[in-house]
Amino acid sequence: MFDELKKYKNTGAFNFKTSESLKEKCNAPIDKGGVYLIYKIVGDKEVLIYIGSSGQRNKDGTLKIRKGGMKDRLVNGYHPHRFGEIKRIKRHEAFPQQMQAANITELKFYWWVTYDDINSDFPTDVEAKLSKKYFEKFQKHPEWHKF
Repeated sequence: MFDELKKYKNTGAFNFKTSESLKEKCNAPIDKGGVYLIYKIVGDKEVLIYIGSSGQRNKDGTLKIRKGGMKDRLVNGYHPHRFGEIKRIKRHEAFPQQMQAANITELKFYWWVTYDDINSDFPTDVEAKLSKKYFEKFQKHPEWHKF
C-alpha cells in the first residue's frame, strides 16, 4: 500500500508478543529518525493499527533526532492514544496492556530511516503522507490513532 517506502534502504522489522521485552525485541536505530508502521497479527494477516514517526524539523531546517533515536520512541515514547488510561504511560508498558485488553497476541513493527546520507525526508512529513493515503483509501484512521 505504501510504495513510497521502497526508496528507503535502511529499514527493518520485528515481532512482539506480550510475554517479551519491547526493549529487547526492538531493532530500530538509536541514532536515526524515520517512520514506523505497527500491525496486529490476525490469523495469517497483518492489519495496520498505527502509523508513527520519530524525529522533528529544527528551526534551521535540519533533523532533530530524539535521544535514543527511533528505538527510544518506540520503547519509551508516550503513545498518543492512552487506551483508557488517565496518565501517560510509556509504550513498553502500554502496548502489552492494550494487546491483552484487545486480545492481540502479536504485533509486527516495520521501520524506515527517512533522513540520512541518502535521503532527506523529514519523518513527520512522511508520516503525514502515509496517514493521508491510508485515510483516503479506508475513510478512517488506523485503530490505535487518536485524533
